[in-house]
Amino acid sequence: MPTPQNDASVMAETPPVGGYLAEGFTLRSWLLTRDHKRIAVLYGLSITLFFFLGGIAAALIRLELATPQGDLVSADTYNKLFTAHGVIMVWLFLIPSIPSVLGNFLMPLMIGARDLAFPRLNLASWYLYMAGGLMVIWALLAGGVDTGWTFYTPFSTMFSNSHVVLTLAGIMVTGFSSILTGLNFIVTVHTMRAPGMTWFRLPLFVWANYATSIILVLATPILAMTLVLVAVERLFQLGIFDPALGGDPLLFQHLFWFYSHPAVYIMVLPAMGVASEIIPCFARKPVFGYRFMAYAILAIAVIGFLVWGHHMFVSGQSVYAGLVFSLLSFLVAVPSAIKVFNWTATLYKGRIHFTAPMLYALGFVGLFTLGGLTGLFLAALALDVHLSDTYFVVAHFHYIMVGGSVMAYLGGIHFWWPKVTGRMYSEAWGRVAALVIFAGFNLTFFPQYLLGYAGMPRRYHSYPEEFQLLHVLSSAGAVLLAVGYLMPLAYLAWSLRFGKAAVADPWQATGLEWQTDSPPPVHNFSRQPEVTRGPYAYTP
Repeated sequence: MPTPQNDASVMAETPPVGGYLAEGFTLRSWLLTRDHKRIAVLYGLSITLFFFLGGIAAALIRLELATPQGDLVSADTYNKLFTAHGVIMVWLFLIPSIPSVLGNFLMPLMIGARDLAFPRLNLASWYLYMAGGLMVIWALLAGGVDTGWTFYTPFSTMFSNSHVVLTLAGIMVTGFSSILTGLNFIVTVHTMRAPGMTWFRLPLFVWANYATSIILVLATPILAMTLVLVAVERLFQLGIFDPALGGDPLLFQHLFWFYSHPAVYIMVLPAMGVASEIIPCFARKPVFGYRFMAYAILAIAVIGFLVWGHHMFVSGQSVYAGLVFSLLSFLVAVPSAIKVFNWTATLYKGRIHFTAPMLYALGFVGLFTLGGLTGLFLAALALDVHLSDTYFVVAHFHYIMVGGSVMAYLGGIHFWWPKVTGRMYSEAWGRVAALVIFAGFNLTFFPQYLLGYAGMPRRYHSYPEEFQLLHVLSSAGAVLLAVGYLMPLAYLAWSLRFGKAAVADPWQATGLEWQTDSPPPVHNFSRQPEVTRGPYAYTP
């Protein structure tokens, strides 16, 4: 495998890139574009902004928890900070990140299409996303919301004095953006594949985003209806969830988690797709068990709809329902384990190149595996009684949703950066950043497993002094993690001006997206490609 084109010493006279980036430089040409690649760039810029806003809230949370007294902010402000962090990170970053940025850019390229099926709908989805995001930020700037990102009733409907309805409205609008994106992907995969691109010649990244799109289209309307019901009860005192008015307080949890557990797979399935593209490329081997990998993706999407009740083991639901949800929660681990096994088998005896994208992908596999294993603890009824609402839960979902999904997102950004921008970045800095993020993440969140097992409840801004050491370690890790997240922002921005121009296929990858220029032309391919082989035609 040749040395990648990422020499950090390239000078400023590097020739400018063309392709879709050269088709108009005005603000109007970007804001009215129907090119899926430009829309992906718009999403990328927006999502990066929201990521760092959510990160600022997280930094303030960790500063508060460095001391046990709760002496930096008040309890009310702390509640608003962790709500802001959760709302921004879940709905404005994690859920849209890989599908809306990498999926938007790559799905047509990977199947040999000129664009997505509905270009105008694609642009509308970005405007809806921005409208919803700005509504959420408006609510936070106007005084914030203190319910937590789950908006549990009856607090959110009867007692909170914060901007609940405006925040709910913003989340609901971003949900419509997700539905439009999912619909676009489903129709595109069904109707616009290149000649010869059969279902079992699709890259696993396409399979992952296709399954994610099904979840988006089926589950997101449930969330929208739930949020409307919360707003209606809050505004008009109708008895939907409030038992004093004849409502059912557990109904909200059933409706909310029916969406929000599949939402975990909205975040994780695309990340699995990214890892499934990077690992065979830099192991120089075909994916082990391709069909099993595709079926496992679909199985995760299906079973993910059946496990929402494991969030409610201590809510008072039926013991028999708890047993069923416990068994189903163990069952969903099976296709996830298949994928981890197949990635490991793909690496076995491969000619592994530890490039920056590969380090991120390996980090994803490791962190996702640890997060998944600790999820088995929470799927066990007896253990869940002890661990529910402790920092163990916080650590578990951060290992899955942040350690997994964010590592994969950054791996995908690094892997396809030459294709998106036509520039190479500093490989050395990329490797350093991947290692810093991996170390910072584990230092931040592994102590939280110990905190939770010792009984430290989450969402408290003050705590007994015996927990301080672990909190200090977690806060120190958060500083290291923040440095790691800022590093790619610096060297990737640097590469846009000084990076060496990328060839069409700098990694010697085999997917269709690497068979066009870097960056691609407006209509992706100069002529319609024909597919005669599978997507991972690597020779060991």
